[in-house]
Amino acid sequence: MMKNLINIGIPSKGRLRKDVLKIFTKKKLKLISERGERDLIGSIKNKLNIKILYLHAREIIERLGDGSLDIGFSGFDLLKESEINTQNKINVIKKLNFGKANLVVAIPDPWIDVQTIADLEEIAFEFRDKKKKRLRVATKYANLTRDFLFSKGVTQFKLVDSLGATEAYPFTGSAELITDISSSGETLRANNLRVLKDGEILKSQACIFTSKKNSKKKGLKNFVKLLSK
Repeated sequence: MMKNLINIGIPSKGRLRKDVLKIFTKKKLKLISERGERDLIGSIKNKLNIKILYLHAREIIERLGDGSLDIGFSGFDLLKESEINTQNKINVIKKLNFGKANLVVAIPDPWIDVQTIADLEEIAFEFRDKKKKRLRVATKYANLTRDFLFSKGVTQFKLVDSLGATEAYPFTGSAELITDISSSGETLRANNLRVLKDGEILKSQACIFTSKKNSKKKGLKNFVKLLSK
């Protein structure tokens, strides 16, 4: 039984969790947790070969990569942020119609002369030459941000790991600008930030993923089909 146990990763909190749980309800799959929403492990009624693990959305990607999860629900942005080696071990089964958001470059509103990435490049060189420091970019998406800025010719910057509300960093003196995931843009506007005209790094949405390593596990293909149809 343990050999053919199917491990499914579901986000442990937030809107993404709620939307994923609706899929199971729609498929008439009753999720069981002994301690309710606080439980990190669950099961499906009458499905003894399936274990549910409630994890952080980022961890779901990592565990799909190392094969300790067979199926996972997470964001496309988190897949693309992961290391290439991890991405190569994961299949995107279906892009879902929720969790839609864009990863964007946002700057303080008062920077009226900065409208595009090209303008940002000029500012970066000014910082280097006049202030003798690099432009700081706060983000939770270091890999995607670095690759995007380099591809646009912006090289004079320093990434700052965001540990909380990224949009606050420019106004606490911790960074000059940010990259962040945004669905409506309201949070950015509320914090006097705006997206550069060509500052979209990635379009994202929730997805169903599977681990390539475990693709031939008994019953997996049929259950994936059930979840994704």
